[in-house]
Amino acid sequence: MFELKKVGFIGTGVMGAPMAEHLLKAGLALNVYTRTKERAQALISLGAKWCDTPKECAADCDVVISIVGYPNDVREVWLDRHHGAFLGMKEGAIGLDMTTSSPDLAVELYETARLKGLNMADCPVTGGDIGARNATLTMLFGGDYDVFRSLEPLFKILGKKAVYFGKAGMGQMAKACNQVAIATTMFSVCEAIVFAKGMGLDPALAIETLNGGAAGSFSMQSYGPRILKKDFAPGFKIAHFLKDMEIALKVCNDRGISLPGLDLAHKAYGMLKEMGKGELGTQALYLFYSSAMMPDFVPNDDTVDGAPLEQQGVSESADQSEAQEFKPLEPVVLQLK
Repeated sequence: MFELKKVGFIGTGVMGAPMAEHLLKAGLALNVYTRTKERAQALISLGAKWCDTPKECAADCDVVISIVGYPNDVREVWLDRHHGAFLGMKEGAIGLDMTTSSPDLAVELYETARLKGLNMADCPVTGGDIGARNATLTMLFGGDYDVFRSLEPLFKILGKKAVYFGKAGMGQMAKACNQVAIATTMFSVCEAIVFAKGMGLDPALAIETLNGGAAGSFSMQSYGPRILKKDFAPGFKIAHFLKDMEIALKVCNDRGISLPGLDLAHKAYGMLKEMGKGELGTQALYLFYSSAMMPDFVPNDDTVDGAPLEQQGVSESADQSEAQEFKPLEPVVLQLK
């Protein structure tokens, strides 16, 4: 019978660090590995054991989790000939890649693990940095059903929902579907804010009100207020989101599917990365509307995080200073129930 006592955790970034902390606070023994030891220092101070390699991190663990940046990183931490996690796992242990990665790589890892007498599954998550911190993630699982059920105690620590999507690789397919939806949703949030400002509405009031109706979404609720505060710090980096969209686009290309909205989002975020914005959060798509790319309709924002847009690598429209300034009326909200 599977018993969860010790976990190896590979990757302590924006998502991984709070997830690993939840496991520690739940009373599990935790090995931890990440490329930069300083990023794991907070976990080490809470009782996690530092390991110098993925192989060492996996030693004597019941479950080994990875949540790293790119598919190449996933391949390296699991399959490296000298230091890969598979080399350190005990018989019957479960490997769980929670990175948003390639479905084909997920299948490759599953098959490699089976040959070694190990279990492997793909289980990317959705819910962002907020979900990671609050343990409200949704986990999208691909692999053997009995492994999925064995991991229920782990899932309860990390999130609010775990969904079984089928065989290896299908968790990654589900996450690609999620990213397709998010790609165009962020456009709608940014454009709603641009429209609200341009028409003289109170944008904060508009976002709060719209989020209670059919226009509401996770992106509007979580990122709308950040945009209004000019907070473009990454919960999820543009560079990583581009990687996710490229995974989805490859799946589409392989299967002859055309998704124009996804393609448009990929191009827009690609432009922002070329402008040096790849390390900002995905809500920085708003900057796309504050640049010369949209010269006829831009919000009256002349700074980002206290710095002029020019210093952020974004140029303003020459006509912006001549735009009419609207002053919204004082809002009245009646709470009827």
